[in-house]
Amino acid sequence: MSRLFSVFVAFFASFLLLGSAQADVKVLTSIKPLQLIAAAVQDGVSIPEVLLPPGASPHNYALRPSDVRKVQSVDLLYWIGPDMEGFMPRVLNGRTLPSVAVQDLPGMKLRRFAEDSHSHSDEADDHDHDHRPGTLDAHLWLSPLNARVIAAKMTADLSAADPANAARYQSNLKAFDERLDALDLRLKARLAGIAGKPYFVFHEAFDYFEEAYGLKHAGVFSVAAEVQPGAQHVAAMRTRLQEVGKTCVFSEPPLRPRLAETLVAGLPVKLAELDALGGYTPATAQGYEQVLEKLGNELAGCLESL
Repeated sequence: MSRLFSVFVAFFASFLLLGSAQADVKVLTSIKPLQLIAAAVQDGVSIPEVLLPPGASPHNYALRPSDVRKVQSVDLLYWIGPDMEGFMPRVLNGRTLPSVAVQDLPGMKLRRFAEDSHSHSDEADDHDHDHRPGTLDAHLWLSPLNARVIAAKMTADLSAADPANAARYQSNLKAFDERLDALDLRLKARLAGIAGKPYFVFHEAFDYFEEAYGLKHAGVFSVAAEVQPGAQHVAAMRTRLQEVGKTCVFSEPPLRPRLAETLVAGLPVKLAELDALGGYTPATAQGYEQVLEKLGNELAGCLESL
């Protein structure tokens, strides 16, 4: 019995040593899409955390004290950059561990807002985040090319911080790249039939996705939810919808703008949603692909039904 006990003790001690040899690297991302990319890289090792809860806006999120403590303490932190999460720079002050603004990574394909991309009310300009012509379009995660660059950076960082699992991270990155290849083919096939069909968005968030799959919105009704536009602006937008005829107008969850029903009343226009952030998507290895696939299906589904 005592020999059996000593064998058990030796086994348990070696188990503890093995566990301590593997670094438990804590990863935190600002927004859900980055968490989903990290989840693909960390699959089978650990689950990354995300700062913003579903439905929260990354442009003006109010951090709680527990959020600030988390930002200061995690091993690796990833965010888009100051063009997206305006609240982050001040809470990153004093952080000594690595934090990565992915918009600055080499190899990222970045877009800027164009001169002709706006159909929004001047009354909303102070409330909506900065979409002025020439400024960075920070919705960069909706490009699969950019997701690959971000995943490769996360893989390199995790492999350095946790060498015991480096082979697993590399293997996960390869699997992620292969799944994105397959997703790319599925989306191209799904969206080929709606290329050239006009549709409208409330918020100019989808240009990266549109560029990847040959789509283009016909107009942006970028009115901030808390600002009621003037009657003249609503009339101009209704005129634009009347000119186009059968079309879809996409808002983003969780809130449909109050203006939406008024805009489309009596017109052959369907209201639908596109979720750029994938707020409620589970943090699994396949989560990122699910967000893009859902975008493609929502776009095609509405436009095909007209």
